[in-house]
Order: sequence, then C-alpha cells, then structure tokens
Amino acid sequence: QVQLVESGGGLVQAGGSLSVSCAASGSIFRDNVMGWYRQAPGKQRELVATITSGGTTNYADSVKGRSTISRDNAKNTVYLRMNSLKPEDTAVYYCTVRARAGGREYWGQGTQVTVSS
Repeated sequence: QVQLVESGGGLVQAGGSLSVSCAASGSIFRDNVMGWYRQAPGKQRELVATITSGGTTNYADSVKGRSTISRDNAKNTVYLRMNSLKPEDTAVYYCTVRARAGGREYWGQGTQVTVSS
C-alpha cells in the first residue's frame, strides 16, 4: 500500500555533487518522517538523514555540513543532495517513510551511488 521509488544515483568524481530523489505513493500518514539510509558492501547499514513532514531535519555525523535533505510535500518526494563527495560515500542509498508516531517503516529498492577518485 506504500511504494517508494528512488532515482538519481550514478557515478561521480570525488569532490563532486549528486542528488538522489524518492517519490512516495500510497496510504501515507500525513505526519511522517522520510529518510535516507545507505549500505556499502561489507559494511553496516547507516542512517544518513531524516526529515519530517514539518521540515525538521537530522543528519549523520559522516555527512553533516555537506548534505541537504529536503522534501516537497505536495509531490510526496524527498531529496538528498550531497556535496564534496568522498569514495567512502559509495553505497546503495535507500529511501524510507514511517509515521512520526511510530509503526512500520517502508523501504524503496535503492539506488547506487559510486564515488571515484
């Protein structure tokens, strides 16, 4: 009943920038939190950033200061722009949504981001 589709991944040179997008559809609670996770091969899954429907944001220390999460509530879309990319940012990036009060978290299929030097 909830679908998330990521897009915008690709290959980027170190120091460059990239934006990924996630379009949500279905029965989504109005007061919600959308976010981005990432997972590199052989590494633990990491929460990158979150944003509430009210616009409150939170960032992982590893991306703080060089990333911006935003959303368009009318389009049910969340964005993540990353600047000053590093090879360590290489991972599959996953979009999520959940009700702010808690409950099930829905996941997208992921989009690959590769940073080369």
